[in-house]
Amino acid sequence: MAALFTDAMTLHELDPGAAGPACRVFQGELNEHWTIGPKVHGGAMVALCANAARTAHGGAVVQPVAVSANFLWAPDPGAMRLVTSMRKRGRRISVVDVELTQGDRTAVHAVVTLGEPEHHVAGATAPLLSANPVVDLMAPDPDEHVAPIGPGHALAGLVHLGEGCDVRPLLSSMGPAGDGRPPVLQMWARPRGVAPDPLFALMCGDLSAPVTLAVDRTGWAPTVQLTAFLRAVPVDGWLRVICTCVEIGHDWFDEDHIVVDQAGRLVVQSRQLAMVPAR
Repeated sequence: MAALFTDAMTLHELDPGAAGPACRVFQGELNEHWTIGPKVHGGAMVALCANAARTAHGGAVVQPVAVSANFLWAPDPGAMRLVTSMRKRGRRISVVDVELTQGDRTAVHAVVTLGEPEHHVAGATAPLLSANPVVDLMAPDPDEHVAPIGPGHALAGLVHLGEGCDVRPLLSSMGPAGDGRPPVLQMWARPRGVAPDPLFALMCGDLSAPVTLAVDRTGWAPTVQLTAFLRAVPVDGWLRVICTCVEIGHDWFDEDHIVVDQAGRLVVQSRQLAMVPAR
């Protein structure tokens, strides 16, 4: 089966026009190459929901500038149905509801805000203000000693994205800190065969292993809610990702991602609320 990210984002409309002008229904598939353990990767589902919203809108320049997703159930790899409802169609901002279902169960309910991300004007490309920590922390390209997730890698048994994208985590950033410092997990990623696009960048907003690794909690850490912002369209090349948190409690933890492109531009920010693994 195909493993390219662009294939994973492919949608086929079901019964065009049957549900009315404000509602469209699509069929998609996320196969075994887009899983964490036995279940479909949350970031891949966020990207697929964003693509359904963008496709339903049909605008030439709009992108999913914000996605707020509630995860209701963890689906298995395979076919999925995406039902979109247009809530607002505006000159600059539109809002689309998306429900991703498998069988008769809804796995993800997402609200997708569509608009134009940050423009980079020639001669004035620098932001008015930036506190982006990634550029000083990570080089644009991974060092040759940072191995991709694949056969023999420490994360290969859990993370199955290696066929469709090149993910290179800095393993030294993922273990228990031991001194109480908050974790700063680091990784580089890019899709295979194509340049990174807004959907791939959104997926990278949920790419890291759980920050609970820093306190030696390594079991299933289900995400309950995730909100991601697409700040800019990435240029071709590696995406740099850092993952941090504010607090890991006994029941809940937060997790933030910052994604920066090859040019050093902020492209995605995300925050999620998830459950702490038992042990």
